[in-house]
Amino acid sequence: MGFFRTLMRHKELIPLALFMTVAACGASSFAVYSLQKPDIILDRKRNPEPWEDVDPTVSQKLITINQQWKPIEELQRARRAAK
Repeated sequence: MGFFRTLMRHKELIPLALFMTVAACGASSFAVYSLQKPDIILDRKRNPEPWEDVDPTVSQKLITINQQWKPIEELQRARRAAK
């Protein structure tokens, strides 16, 4: 109650409170979005090599401009030799 009462007494604080609320919601939603990406490792014990699960045809960036994926031949030969 005290917070809203202060806002009603000092109306010039309403835009500041609004911008701070929007900024906090935006920052927290981006943090949740970033944690859902496969390149973030939270548990190394259950998945010690998470880069094996990443699909190379799906972009992992927030913004991708003119990206074309081509397999690296040396890497493909090394994977075939390791299996």
